[in-house]
Amino acid sequence: MPNDLSIADVSARTGLTRDTLRWYESEGLIPAVPRTAAGVRRYDDATVRMIDLLVRLRRTGMSVAHMRDFVTMVGQGARTHGRRMRLLEDHREEIESRIRELIDDLGAVDDKIAHYRRLIDAGLDCSEQLITDPDELAQQRLIGETD
Repeated sequence: MPNDLSIADVSARTGLTRDTLRWYESEGLIPAVPRTAAGVRRYDDATVRMIDLLVRLRRTGMSVAHMRDFVTMVGQGARTHGRRMRLLEDHREEIESRIRELIDDLGAVDDKIAHYRRLIDAGLDCSEQLITDPDELAQQRLIGETD
């Protein structure tokens, strides 16, 4: 990757809008980005790598406060490696917990899909027609309550 990227380059690479990149900078999530004489931001490789990591941390649900803590520790150097590792290990446990929940939720969705597939395969598919007869509508509601 070339050194000295523009905000447009970093936006395209990370998927973050220019406004979001500016917000990250104003919130101290990334160090102040050097500017050219014309005032154009120029991002170095290290900053872009940090942004890439922050995007992943945020996408996995890490709070902005924890992201800021992590970035602050990075700025404090090697003496914070242990604390950074613990923060990431704690976050990893949260991700794993959410993955387990999502797998369970996916199983419930799959079970419901299979239920409807069995009903359709058994010829119990309801038509997609609008039901206007009150008696038929009541009957469909009763059937729906058992689904």
